[in-house]
Amino acid sequence: MSAPKQNQFVRRVSGSNVWLGRADGAAAETQARAINYEVLPTEEAVGRAQWEEIQRVGREKEGDIVFILLGGRGAQAMYKQVAEIAKTGEADELLGRLHVFTQDALAPMRMDNGLSFVRDFERLLGPDFFRKVKSFTPMRTDTDDLEGALARYLEKLDSLGGIDIFFLGMGPEPGEASHLAYIKPGSGAAAGDLAGVIPISPSILEHHISKFKVGGSSVTPEDEAECRAASYILTLGPAAILGARRIVQSIVDASTSPAKPASYKRLVETEISEDPAERARQLDENPGLWLRLHPNVRSLILPDVLPA
Repeated sequence: MSAPKQNQFVRRVSGSNVWLGRADGAAAETQARAINYEVLPTEEAVGRAQWEEIQRVGREKEGDIVFILLGGRGAQAMYKQVAEIAKTGEADELLGRLHVFTQDALAPMRMDNGLSFVRDFERLLGPDFFRKVKSFTPMRTDTDDLEGALARYLEKLDSLGGIDIFFLGMGPEPGEASHLAYIKPGSGAAAGDLAGVIPISPSILEHHISKFKVGGSSVTPEDEAECRAASYILTLGPAAILGARRIVQSIVDASTSPAKPASYKRLVETEISEDPAERARQLDENPGLWLRLHPNVRSLILPDVLPA
């Protein structure tokens, strides 16, 4: 991994983690808020609500729409529904306005590896979707200059006017903590960090591989071997999350990820400190709490996620 070439971002190192932020140090407001979650009956209902969010942005905003795809289970129902819609002409005008970005990736790895989020999105959303959207920009993982490629990804996001809608999940962590995108506990992420390059652990790789296999991805032995050799996770950071105009979170897999209800309960119930140093400690210990600092969040959950 080499340092990025000259660009508009500042490189900050926290332990073994590298973060890229704005040169002017600008960060979104960070007032803590409650999460008013919505309980929907089925994963398909969550998918419909997510698609309706994109339609709402399409009605309310003129011109192009920038949105961030969610990897894993949380948006798969929406992707399957959108794949069917894309086969028709009913949403072509809206699809033709979409600039679609990924939010995290394992690296280094071939872009066509069956364990990459890109291949999973292609499988779920289908060729008609990718043919009709205005652009699709994944994080590049097939390069010796991961930081430089990540900076160019951020530059494209900036050039399009920022994120209109950011689809997020929530990953459980030890001690009922959680991660957003792949902002991990102890990674030192700060409010001004737009994206990061984070060392990866064998346990995360194992979880990723198992999740993709359960989800139906086609994985060759070569794909799996390359994935197990990955060294880093590329991820959008707190500044990208806080700077998005709208966050839509979805948690639909508590049945297969039994630690999620406790992590979500802690996310909902934690009292976030007003003291800057204590707040920074809380956010680094439990990065899922970054969601609580955004002013425009919709959190969609199934009944089995509901905090007791």
